[in-house]
Amino acid sequence: MAWNEPGNNGNDNDPWGGGRRGGDQGPPDIDEVIRNLSKKLNSLFGGSRSGSGGGSGGSSKGGGISGGLVAGIGAVAIVAWGFLGVYIVDEAERGVVLRFGEVLDNTVQPGLHWNPPLVDEVSLVNVSELNAKTYENRAMLTTDENIIDIDVTVQYLIQDPVKYVIAVQNPERSLDNSAESAIRHVVGGNTMEQILTNGRDRVAADVEDRLQNYMNVYNTGILVSQVNVVQAQPPDAVRAAFDDVIRAREDEQRAQNQAQQYANRVIPEARGQAQRQMEEANAYREQVIAVADGDASRFDQLLTEYSKAPEVTRQRMYIDSLQDVMTASSKIMIDVEGGNNMLYLPLDKMLEQNASSISSGSRSEQEWRDIANEIAPYLPGPSNTSAVDRSRLNTGTRGGRP
Repeated sequence: MAWNEPGNNGNDNDPWGGGRRGGDQGPPDIDEVIRNLSKKLNSLFGGSRSGSGGGSGGSSKGGGISGGLVAGIGAVAIVAWGFLGVYIVDEAERGVVLRFGEVLDNTVQPGLHWNPPLVDEVSLVNVSELNAKTYENRAMLTTDENIIDIDVTVQYLIQDPVKYVIAVQNPERSLDNSAESAIRHVVGGNTMEQILTNGRDRVAADVEDRLQNYMNVYNTGILVSQVNVVQAQPPDAVRAAFDDVIRAREDEQRAQNQAQQYANRVIPEARGQAQRQMEEANAYREQVIAVADGDASRFDQLLTEYSKAPEVTRQRMYIDSLQDVMTASSKIMIDVEGGNNMLYLPLDKMLEQNASSISSGSRSEQEWRDIANEIAPYLPGPSNTSAVDRSRLNTGTRGGRP
């Protein structure tokens, strides 16, 4: 049996209170709750005094509802409307305000702002973000009637947020259509060879200029930052042939680079060798001139001495000349008084044994005496005369005669 049904023996356990309620055993009166709420609202917002005077008429109840409740609802609506007008503009954004459809002159700068809702419409535009779009164009016709596939990336910024929001209904669609038109126009004005090889940069620059002109004409407020040709290739049916052509050009360029590298290495070496030979020739010329000057000066001095003592000078010149000639000779000439004046002896073995002494050009007196004693038996003359007394041995000299 329910707690509020008749016949519950007066034990009505109220689920909201849990205890006995006395004579009034029903649920709370909704009208009373509304009336109490109306009294509180009237006390807060200055409502009708008749509603708070404790009257029990129906007219007083109706006045409380219409005055306080409506005022409270209106206050809550006003507060909610005010909160809806608060917004924040980020550092990279700018706000464009439309007041009853008319754009305001100044854009909203970054920070916390408030605009009346339903009166102003605020559009936030990111003016610092670099946007990028890639356009894949297939089967485009070049000026030499070839077909090419090209992919182009467009990077852009929103330079004027007012024009971006107001001037064009859909700026992004306008950018797409303009980019498609610019790409087809530029590709149609170039040959396939230019686009595939060394003309990509010029194609990208032409597309960028033409696309920016379109954006300026449409007043979209978009600034085209950069255009890049990502990929340009012939159709699949002829791609292998074009790849062979490209590889051949790369081989040609590599061969030219290698030849240039070889020339850069060889030419400086040749110039250095030529310069060295010139310096050596100049040094040789200076040496010859200096020797000639020295010889001329010595001859002048010798002529002076010869004028003073011709016989002595002639004898000395003869000895010096003979010494110069015989110094480089491996033979020993013996000058003997009486008999053969030019006696040649087989003294090669003796010279081989004393090669070091001969090359130095210095012998002691005792060594010369030993050599003279060894060759004495071969010399003509009286037998009772010693080898040293009967002969005079000279290396590179011929004594006694001019």
